[in-house]
Amino acid sequence: MTIARQVFQFPGRFEMRRGGHLDRPVIAYETWGQLNAARDNAILIFTGMSPSAHATSAPDDPSPGWWEEIVGPSRPIDTRRFFVVCINSLGSCFGSTGPASRDPATGKAYGTSFPVLSLEDVANAGKAVLEHFGIERLHTIVGPSMGGMTTLACAIQHPGISRNLVLLSTAARSLPFSIAVRSLQREMIRRDPAWDGGNYGSGPGPITGMRLARKLGMVTYRSAREWDQRFGRERVDGERQTGNAFAQDFEVEAYLEAHALKFTGQFDANCYLYLSRASDLFDVAEHGGSVTAGLAKVRAERVLVVGVETDILFPLAQQRELASGLDARGREVHLVELPSIQGHDSFLVDMDRFRPVLASFFGT
Repeated sequence: MTIARQVFQFPGRFEMRRGGHLDRPVIAYETWGQLNAARDNAILIFTGMSPSAHATSAPDDPSPGWWEEIVGPSRPIDTRRFFVVCINSLGSCFGSTGPASRDPATGKAYGTSFPVLSLEDVANAGKAVLEHFGIERLHTIVGPSMGGMTTLACAIQHPGISRNLVLLSTAARSLPFSIAVRSLQREMIRRDPAWDGGNYGSGPGPITGMRLARKLGMVTYRSAREWDQRFGRERVDGERQTGNAFAQDFEVEAYLEAHALKFTGQFDANCYLYLSRASDLFDVAEHGGSVTAGLAKVRAERVLVVGVETDILFPLAQQRELASGLDARGREVHLVELPSIQGHDSFLVDMDRFRPVLASFFGT
């Protein structure tokens, strides 16, 4: 069964971890493959901050997904063997209820009246979708980046929900550096006059703020080593020269501008603010008093932890902390450290290194 985007409507009041609630929120998801009779071949994917649930192409939606080379027939997450569910995070703007959605109480977009979002809420929304399918225990939960923290939130809140976990370029909690970067990104958006306190409605919103926030994000998602090899000091060609003394001179500037313009047309600013803050607020230590105590609540049998040596947002020390904290009670823990030069984005682009690691773990 391969289905393009579907939505599940929570049947009543959805309580939020940090206060407030949502009335009958919807969660967007996509599925690939077939759930077997025992209902034990399901894999749940929680995404990073900005992707939709469209992880890979399907007959109903043949457009390439954000993880096209990982999910699908004969790929590491083989949809001939597994029933794969990818969740669009609660709070996002690709079908799930979020700040851009209509508040049923007012008929207007939630905006900043949306309750404070936590990754525990995102995890619980994903679990509700599993219950909709009658899935009590997963084969694996997979989470890259923010999705890895959501995976931990799910495994800690619901011990035994999955036999296996795959944690990619993620951490038990964000470092001060990562929080500082995201805080500056959020300020760029909020300082844009067009943000208007989050009340920009259906208009274009804070385009300048979003563009700058995305540029800063792109700088931290990759590595200085990659910038050097990829762009060096290449200048833009004469046709793109404007004569402005402070216009883009270098190819790396043009690259950042192109990605920023593309992103501003795809993602809602308030949704970005909420998901960004949820990433900063997440802390495994809140589930027991320390990271060690929080990780002790995980009941998975096998765990794969993958980090990248050039990742400055979630550096290798954080993956080592996860592997060490989860390596208890006879659990099988695999820590893989990759020499990718693409930094935090490696799990999206360095398929030659990530494919074999995931294929080995899943036995494909």
